[in-house]
Amino acid sequence: MRRHRNVKIVATLGPASSEYDTIRALFEAGADVFRLNMSHGDHDDIRSRHNIIRDIERDTGRPMCILADLQGPKLRCGVFDTGSAEIEAGTSFRFDLDDTPGDATRVQLPHKEIFEALEPGATLLVNDGKLRLRVDECGGDFAQCTVQAGGTISNHKGVNVPDVVLPLAALSEKDRKDLEFVCELGVDWLALSFVQRAADVEEARELVRGRAAIMSKIEKPAAVEAFDEILEASDGIMVARGDLGVELPVQAVPPIQKRMTRKCRAAAKPVIVATQMLESMIDSPMPTRAEVSDVATAIYEGTDAIMLSAESAAGSYPVQAVKMMNDVAEQVEDDRTYREIIEASRSSHLSTTADGIVAAAREIAETTNIKAICCFSHSGSTALKISRERPRVPIIALTPIVETSRRMVLSWGCHSVMTQTVERFKFAVVSAVRAAKAAGFAVPEDQVVVMAGIPFNQPGSTNILRVAPCDERLIFGAEVD
Repeated sequence: MRRHRNVKIVATLGPASSEYDTIRALFEAGADVFRLNMSHGDHDDIRSRHNIIRDIERDTGRPMCILADLQGPKLRCGVFDTGSAEIEAGTSFRFDLDDTPGDATRVQLPHKEIFEALEPGATLLVNDGKLRLRVDECGGDFAQCTVQAGGTISNHKGVNVPDVVLPLAALSEKDRKDLEFVCELGVDWLALSFVQRAADVEEARELVRGRAAIMSKIEKPAAVEAFDEILEASDGIMVARGDLGVELPVQAVPPIQKRMTRKCRAAAKPVIVATQMLESMIDSPMPTRAEVSDVATAIYEGTDAIMLSAESAAGSYPVQAVKMMNDVAEQVEDDRTYREIIEASRSSHLSTTADGIVAAAREIAETTNIKAICCFSHSGSTALKISRERPRVPIIALTPIVETSRRMVLSWGCHSVMTQTVERFKFAVVSAVRAAKAAGFAVPEDQVVVMAGIPFNQPGSTNILRVAPCDERLIFGAEVD
């Protein structure tokens, strides 16, 4: 099944999308990547959804990408004697380690590491930033604050500390167990929550041991500051605008999103734009005009993927949300302005032979009547490089390695195809043209560009390019069977 767009759609699975028929319908509506949220559902739930995706993969014959999203360290306040309390702007409020139920003057914050890192003047945000407090005085077991924006604070509400790099382990004990579970299960990407520094990514990579690609979620001011180092250490990036918009001024998020998207593209690493993209479709069959514009903006920026969260996991209209996102993507990419923006933002990256081959492939495809760019990739690096070029023609990414095929699904424009191991370039050409015709990208009268590396099956060896006819009789005659 080919898509008539290049940007990919990530759909989160949950209570509203746990059955075979629904997940199959999400795929047919346009979902390319399925997200398993480790914050919700136990291991049995996650295993069941994973198995269903693999069943659909087998039934449709299309590689499917699975992204497991770790919960990360969650900072939450304690409980109140009446379940909640009202705190007013201008009043004093205290956080401490005492587990006595709280009231309108204090509550437990069971995270000693926060108190050790706080300084007077720091900001504490509660309940997704609805409550804002300034730290006046603090010590190893307390923080005395002034309420700047008041409201209701209730049991176990989340607490954000935007001004401070917290000495928290990147992976909680739950995260470590979840990481091992999903890696053994066979997910393709692993998303790390609340990354603050490149060392957080490196710690996770040691535990993953190559079993999944690593995606860093950018949702902390510290991660924005250390973005270049985090990007270098990661295989991909998720711009997680929910917590990012809590911990930073909301008006700062759009330019950050744009900068990160362009840096990821320059690095040839996929980037997902996430959170509240079609939020109203949790309860409504139609999104707001502003949400449609938000989705379109991310596509115009050249992001690899756009993501649905609660819309597909817990909403009333999961399939309609995916279809809406698909329809918006097709409309945007059909706009002449889209190509103008994409091509204006392209930069040169000619540092290796593979870079030169990839750039040449795009230029040939765009100046002649080429129907697709076909690349053989052992590790996926060649597909990522051609995806970075954002060519006008489809990218057919061929590999004999199922894990590589699934991971490449996430990248802009990549149509992943499993193929047999080939030892000679002319057989690679035959495989490429057959894949192009089978997927409906070309007919025998057309031509495609084929890229590969000699010797075969060695990562990073791309060094050959051919413009090939799709009529197999013209490739090398009678040797084709």
